[in-house]
Amino acid sequence: MSSPAIFLDRDGTIIVERNYPSHPDQVELLDAAAAGLRALAKHGFPFVVVSNQSGIGRGYFSVDEADAVEARVRELLAGEGVVIAKWYRCPHAPHEDCGCRKPLPGMIHWAVRDLDIDPSRSFVIGDKWSDVELAAAVGAVGILVTTGHGQSDADRARRLGVAVCRNLLEASEEVARQLALNNA
Repeated sequence: MSSPAIFLDRDGTIIVERNYPSHPDQVELLDAAAAGLRALAKHGFPFVVVSNQSGIGRGYFSVDEADAVEARVRELLAGEGVVIAKWYRCPHAPHEDCGCRKPLPGMIHWAVRDLDIDPSRSFVIGDKWSDVELAAAVGAVGILVTTGHGQSDADRARRLGVAVCRNLLEASEEVARQLALNNA
């Protein structure tokens, strides 16, 4: 049987939003991110990062620079006892015709194939409306965090019944609540 997963946006959800970070020195974990991820890890679901990185397609930074930023995030998380099962990125600019730029489900489809994930039993947590739309596109539960850009979509999310959380720690409580409701 396929496993649920926790799909996570990177910039503005796990790390401080820096608008196209291109150097490892720009990487800083958000307050409560590591604690939230450790709390989420108690459910035993793999963490999968799905991140639009249009800075590559726009020519703002190279794939090697994007890899270095990702390696720094991985290093900081490992130091906090957090392991990401798989990382996916969409390197395309918004005008390019691809199936992986959120809210399109390409990265989730890759994870389903690579990790035997059941998206309908999964959660997508991010700071942009495109993360919420991605969750809807694959039948997952979407959670909007107000770190990063999330505050701008918080009212719309609440009106539409999407959980809105201050950070990943609060999102971990929402995941626990939803799992308890599903198991009741």
